[in-house]
Amino acid sequence: MPTYQRFEDLPAWQSAAKLYDLTDDFIDRAPPRLRPSFRDQLGRAALSVSNNIAEGFERGTTNELLAFLYIARGSAGEARSMLILAGRRPWLADFKSEISDLKSLAESCSRQLRAWADSLQNSDIAGPRHLNDQSRKNYETRKTRSTGAIQFRQTLAQHLPSDHPLHPKNRPAQL
Repeated sequence: MPTYQRFEDLPAWQSAAKLYDLTDDFIDRAPPRLRPSFRDQLGRAALSVSNNIAEGFERGTTNELLAFLYIARGSAGEARSMLILAGRRPWLADFKSEISDLKSLAESCSRQLRAWADSLQNSDIAGPRHLNDQSRKNYETRKTRSTGAIQFRQTLAQHLPSDHPLHPKNRPAQL
């Protein structure tokens, strides 16, 4: 898994920024009948996704990042809900395709954030704020040992007699 130094490089942030850009374009082109309060809330919801990713990333602990990822995910859901409601307005029929694309993008942002949050839930690093030289060294040692043990088991299994039950050709494929 790549390590990102800047939130701008995160694929989830890039998707969220695209969601905001396209939502802002939609708001600009939408007919005046779309209420200013609706425009404002939709724009703020779309902008909130990327801003919360950035804020969580900059905080320095995994728990804080997780909290902001869930807030960002909630904002993506809010934007999608508003787009669904907008899509139900007959006078926005000319925007149906654009609204559908925006809903899909908001849903994609939500899925990315969920996957990222799920991976962080199982992380044994509390975040960069908690790392020092010794904890970094310990983490790298554990990671290397784990990888080395897996490689050792794979090599060992390949050198077993072909009729041995643990030989790779005799084990069912893993999903």
